[in-house]
Amino acid sequence: MKNLNIILMLGLISNITYSQTDSTDFYFQKGMAEKEARRFREAEKNFAKAAQFSPGSAKVLVEWGQSLIEQKRYSEARTKFTTAYQSDNKNPEVIENLATLSVNTRQWNDAITYAKKMQEAKIGNSANYIIAKSYYELQNYGECLKYCELAFKEDPKRAETPYIAGRSLVEMSNYKKAAGCFEQAIERDSTKANWMYEAGLVYYAIPDDKKAIYWFERAGAKGYTRSNDYMENLANAYLNIKNYEKGLSLMQEVLQRKPQDQELLYNIADAYYQTGKYDDAISYWDKILAIDKQNASSLYMIGLSYQKKGEKEKGQQLCDRAIEMDPSLKKLKEEKKMPGGI
Repeated sequence: MKNLNIILMLGLISNITYSQTDSTDFYFQKGMAEKEARRFREAEKNFAKAAQFSPGSAKVLVEWGQSLIEQKRYSEARTKFTTAYQSDNKNPEVIENLATLSVNTRQWNDAITYAKKMQEAKIGNSANYIIAKSYYELQNYGECLKYCELAFKEDPKRAETPYIAGRSLVEMSNYKKAAGCFEQAIERDSTKANWMYEAGLVYYAIPDDKKAIYWFERAGAKGYTRSNDYMENLANAYLNIKNYEKGLSLMQEVLQRKPQDQELLYNIADAYYQTGKYDDAISYWDKILAIDKQNASSLYMIGLSYQKKGEKEKGQQLCDRAIEMDPSLKKLKEEKKMPGGI
């Protein structure tokens, strides 16, 4: 009788196992059909049911994770692939997705770990790029550049690689080399207006104002927002190459939005001073004094402007009063310079 009970029990267990397998396959196939039809939410529901019968099935977890990726639910997808990895840590699809999802969820150290596993298993051609990006986000720019070089050899068409290298070089104030990287990135992907603007900023920092203008203008033509910062940077670049008409036009446009910006008012006044329009220059420095009566630099420049107009005594008195307010201006008077070392 005991033997009969054991046989019956084994049979019951066998039936349950087969039933679970059948149920797993049933819902898995339903999930795959929904996934192929791009009904990812419905696919997810069926994979979830399949997982109830086979919780550790890597096959089910992978497809469930892929359905979540399609819905941009990266954190949840990463959890499914992490569980799948516990069941099958040699699965190339699992390892590659964990590396990518770690990037998507900003888990940079994990991204590096899984990308290195990709390298060990020779999976795909994005491991070095993932490591480079992760090191950039971790502010380890030296390691980032090292892996950018490897990533560039791995996939020379990937535009993001030279872009990240350029950003790292900017962080280390190596603007000339960074500029070359930005140009390489844009050569590979000419749709990124923000990359063009950043290239302009890098050339502005070198400084190479003509190249800065070229990239600022290209960014604008590509649809980059004409923000105050954008227009001021472009205006300053034009002023630096002595294209005062264009520079002043842009600055006046910004001034309508920021009528009490003292730095902007000062730059407009200075541009008029440089072009010999001393009355216009005085009027803008006066606007600064209306905001800040203790702005000695503006008063000093009004004095210089009057001297340039031929009203030397009046101008000298204003300069002397400015020096009383800020004795450091006396040195500029002795060297016959303007504030700012001009």
